[in-house]
Amino acid sequence: MKLEAISLDCARSGRDVLSGLSFKVDAGTCLVIRGPNGIGKTTLLKTLAGLLTWPRGVLDIDRDQIAYSGHLDAVKAQMTVRENLTFWAGIYGTGSAGDVLDRLGLENLADRLSGTLSAGQKRRLGLARLLVTGRKIWILDEPTSSLDRHNTHLFSDVVADHCKAGGIAILSTHLDLPIENIQTLDLSAFVAHSNGHNDPFLEGSFA
Repeated sequence: MKLEAISLDCARSGRDVLSGLSFKVDAGTCLVIRGPNGIGKTTLLKTLAGLLTWPRGVLDIDRDQIAYSGHLDAVKAQMTVRENLTFWAGIYGTGSAGDVLDRLGLENLADRLSGTLSAGQKRRLGLARLLVTGRKIWILDEPTSSLDRHNTHLFSDVVADHCKAGGIAILSTHLDLPIENIQTLDLSAFVAHSNGHNDPFLEGSFA
């Protein structure tokens, strides 16, 4: 399993944002996307996740293996923590959510309504959803926001274990994560200089 982009351009609202991205991520690897705010990190991640189309280039990725976590935590406020995870486990057909509660330190919150959780607790619940998907490719937009130092390390351990098991993680963060097999992609060299409006359905293709 791998993910590969070849001469990939990314666009937002019909305007080119990134141009000429070529990179490959093999199984067992974590790729960290770097760059200043507004450069296009979210646009790239949404493109990889299939939420945005792209004007040019080739993207080779197994869509059936993608689990995406954006700025929102995909938490149903009226359900308990356990019910949220059980719901997602049912959607993905992966069975029990019990081990995931323990892995993300949520066991003491299992029966609390998710709407009453703190921002950091909701973030952990949102990340716990990744573990019940059974998907091999995790695409994460600022996953450590709202997490304290302890839970940032906990999250890093979860990502490291995912990669050691042959998974792929692609994420944006300003932090240095203690993950062994990690690569970095700085988007500063790929800023699009054209302000032209392109039809995002015309030229991009899957491999």
